[in-house]
Amino acid sequence: MPNILQTNQLTKTIDGRDLVKNVNIHVKRGEIYGFLGPNGAGKTTVMKMITNLWKPTSGSVELFGEKLTKSSYEVLKRMGSMIEFPCFYDHMSGKENLQLHCEYMGYFTPGCVENALEMLGLSEAGEQPVKRYSLGMKQRLGIARAILCKPELLVLDEPTNGLDPAGMKQLRDLFGMLRTEYGITIILSSHMLSEVESIADMIGVIHHGRMRTEISMREISEKNTAYIELTAGDSRKAAYVLTEKLGLDHFRVMDERSIRIYDTRIDTQDISKALAMHEVQLVSISKKSESLEDYFLKLTEEGEKSC
Repeated sequence: MPNILQTNQLTKTIDGRDLVKNVNIHVKRGEIYGFLGPNGAGKTTVMKMITNLWKPTSGSVELFGEKLTKSSYEVLKRMGSMIEFPCFYDHMSGKENLQLHCEYMGYFTPGCVENALEMLGLSEAGEQPVKRYSLGMKQRLGIARAILCKPELLVLDEPTNGLDPAGMKQLRDLFGMLRTEYGITIILSSHMLSEVESIADMIGVIHHGRMRTEISMREISEKNTAYIELTAGDSRKAAYVLTEKLGLDHFRVMDERSIRIYDTRIDTQDISKALAMHEVQLVSISKKSESLEDYFLKLTEEGEKSC
């Protein structure tokens, strides 16, 4: 399956500081790509360069097989985007803002504005001035504008900002429908890892401006990422037993009571017996599967150690 978007050694330097460096992203046609990273990791910087809002210091962006340049107007017409907080003419209604977008995009399809408002649950608010919209409503209007012209590629920076759980579910369903029914490829950044986990085919993790990995959700689930979750009366005493008496070193102390053991070859009964022999209170012990959040945290913590 060909890449609809890829970046090649993408770098942005401002005042001698690398905001991002040598970033390589590969997004295949028809997939949902979750772009993850802590605040300040460089997600928005990369998305600004992908959408031609910022020019790279070095490296390049390829869209639909063409290298992005300052005059790539026809290529950019095939993309819809929402970067950071969407801006509108506050005195105009939501519907009028979308109609204006159609005019400067040269897109005149009857009913497209009404359809976009309906898909984002804004039909009743469409006639109201945007200055009356809540943060969540403005966010949904920004997404309505991004999908208005039925783009082939949708680039969304933190699209769930300001949304309640019902609004997040609505977006999750919408993205699935856009991919399935319209064949739209979606790249979205988010700090809501559970939301990305439920819809993404592929994830890319950026940390301190460097790409840490690109991996499919299927690969994550197929990896042997199970762990043993241990809750004890005193995690420090329990950690001592794990290290000194059982010879384990692949574990992490989560807090004063919890430990995650990543060496699952050891039997939970052996752990329980060793803790009991050394008078460490065992509250609970069970085997669990690692979530995207666990994978992400482990990856970024490794990145901190290597910096």
